[in-house]
Amino acid sequence: MSDSAGDCTEPRRAITEAEVEALVRGICFKTGPPGTVGVEVEWLIHEPHRPWLPVAPERLAALYAALRAVPLGSALTVEPGGQLELSSPPAASLTDAITTVSADLAAVRAVLREDGLALLGFGQDPWRPPRRYLRSPRYDAMETCLDRTGPAGRAMMCTSASVQVCLDAGYEEPGPLGLGRRWWLAHQLGAVLVAAFANSPLAGREPTGWRSTRQLTWTRIGPGRAGAPPLDGDPRTAWARHVLDAPVMCVRQEDGAWEVPEGLTFREWTRSGVPRPPTREDLDYHVTTLFPPVRPRGHLELRMIDAQPGDDGWIVPLAVTTALFDDPEAAETAYRAVKPLSERSLSLPAPHNPLWRDAARLGLADPELREVAGICFAAALEALPRMGAGTEVTDAVAAYTDRYVARGRCPADDLLDRVHGTHLPPPAGARSVPHGKDISA
Repeated sequence: MSDSAGDCTEPRRAITEAEVEALVRGICFKTGPPGTVGVEVEWLIHEPHRPWLPVAPERLAALYAALRAVPLGSALTVEPGGQLELSSPPAASLTDAITTVSADLAAVRAVLREDGLALLGFGQDPWRPPRRYLRSPRYDAMETCLDRTGPAGRAMMCTSASVQVCLDAGYEEPGPLGLGRRWWLAHQLGAVLVAAFANSPLAGREPTGWRSTRQLTWTRIGPGRAGAPPLDGDPRTAWARHVLDAPVMCVRQEDGAWEVPEGLTFREWTRSGVPRPPTREDLDYHVTTLFPPVRPRGHLELRMIDAQPGDDGWIVPLAVTTALFDDPEAAETAYRAVKPLSERSLSLPAPHNPLWRDAARLGLADPELREVAGICFAAALEALPRMGAGTEVTDAVAAYTDRYVARGRCPADDLLDRVHGTHLPPPAGARSVPHGKDISA
């Protein structure tokens, strides 16, 4: 969600509705044999011994200035609430992706330690309310737009963090790695990943009743902005229609003003030309304001996994997801395992259907999701050695399977156990930590 918008200072040719559909169909799915993998890891920044206290904007600004001087293999960006994100380059293998990001995280943590700060892996900040750190026209417009649907937008912008796995779109032809089947698998398996890696059961220091409050937040933003298109039919056609029918977040005027229209879809904009005709640049920008659980960007960006606890917790969802998509045997096993789940996802596209909501609310306490997760994690464990993964990766996945999946649990259950019958640390401004267990451990 980095602030990468250009300006609108020179006139450009208007784009038609037909051109939008053709462009979206052509650029969002680049097919071929799966071979590259990437990961985007987001983190909350806290003081390790007082994580409930806000970090002053001036302190964050100095931190990011220092980090930009550090040579990294991944792209470093800042989220609206000050969260840190590292986006790896496309890697030729899972091992290469892990090696690059692990080295980058070690370098980043060294800089943070000098300032008494740390990265914490929660899907949503369990202590602090949303507070904007970045001030830019993009995020001002985003806040104005999302505020119309309630407070979920600000929570998404400022207090959420995730592990996003990026995989090639796959082959065009039918088969376990085919484009349509792979697209369908991403949306069905996505619910299993939500449940297995749920790690955000708290907000405002209290349990919310959901294992993944972060995923609940996305559903509350609305299907036009944060929903998937219907899965019946060709993925290219479905996504192109979704882009056209999604609400426009902002119109950037030549005088530098940013207008935030209400109820204007991109399709309507191309037809009316009001407040000005849209351009190719407007289309490119519009696509960056859509946040579905699976976003096609030439490759597939899987966006549904909560940030994970521990320094290396992000490696397990990356390894499991990559194995279940890119190893042919594991992909076929996953496809067969998740197929029965489709009965719970027929009513609405993800993440607004019962399957995804149950995954976010119950995690692996849902018996069917627990059974499917067990099958999928076992398939991933068998596939990882075939993909060249080392013992450290396979051991981490095996340990996660034993600790959580086999027991019908997820990291959110650990957090809930820690706060059961106790009080969380006090809000900002409190003078001391009360007795009881600290969930920052």
